[in-house]
Amino acid sequence: MLLQDKVAVIYGGSGAIGSQCARVFAREGATVFLAARHPDRLAAVVRDIEAAGGKAYAHPVDTLIEHDVERHVAEVLDRAGRIDVALNAVGMVHVQGPGLLELSLADFELPIASYTRSNFLTARAVARAMVRQRAGVVLTLSTPGSRLAGTGFLGFGMANAAVETLTRHLAAELGPHGARAICLRPDAIPQALAQGSHAAEVFAESARRAGQPIAAMLAAHAESGTLLKRLPTLAEVAEFAAFVASDRASAMTGAIVNLTCGSLVD
Repeated sequence: MLLQDKVAVIYGGSGAIGSQCARVFAREGATVFLAARHPDRLAAVVRDIEAAGGKAYAHPVDTLIEHDVERHVAEVLDRAGRIDVALNAVGMVHVQGPGLLELSLADFELPIASYTRSNFLTARAVARAMVRQRAGVVLTLSTPGSRLAGTGFLGFGMANAAVETLTRHLAAELGPHGARAICLRPDAIPQALAQGSHAAEVFAESARRAGQPIAAMLAAHAESGTLLKRLPTLAEVAEFAAFVASDRASAMTGAIVNLTCGSLVD
């Protein structure tokens, strides 16, 4: 198994991507610590993992609160003694749709402040353990908005670019201590909407302006905007996350992994 006897922490573990990664990590042998602001959803993911024979624990955590993150890492270390993998899959509801001339300062700043704060706090907290261990992997999430030039996602695009830059700097900081940092960059995942992802609320205004339901808007993007004529699945993202977190990918760090089905070409 890819992650046999590893300890993995997943922030945003109640969300569509985070919960799918948790299930795959547990299947691959990791003990998984799930953290999010939704205890009921976390408990459901834990039940799924345990029913499949895996080990998982849930903790309510707000990754925008420094004390919450530090407390949670201390609890994980008290129970497990180490942290081998940490994934930040936290999603934040924010405004998409309005262009520059319509966009308020508050709506522009919110995703930038929230995503950078969450990723910094979680990465710093787990990095302390990884530096002591001289091993570990920090995983972040981005989207093609980090590089695409378009309208309606100015603040979110800048937030994704910041997360990718943060990941590169994490790789530089952690590398001398034997730890790695990698950013996963999938495009929109239609499956996530069916699982109650915050993306449905985020995409609603853009779909309204396009005069289409969200599903039709994403289908049109897949057909005209990707080389594979489709968008990624939750399974594809989670399976790759498990691989890149494993020792089989031990030479990879500082990378932004393209999981966009070809909406971006590196």
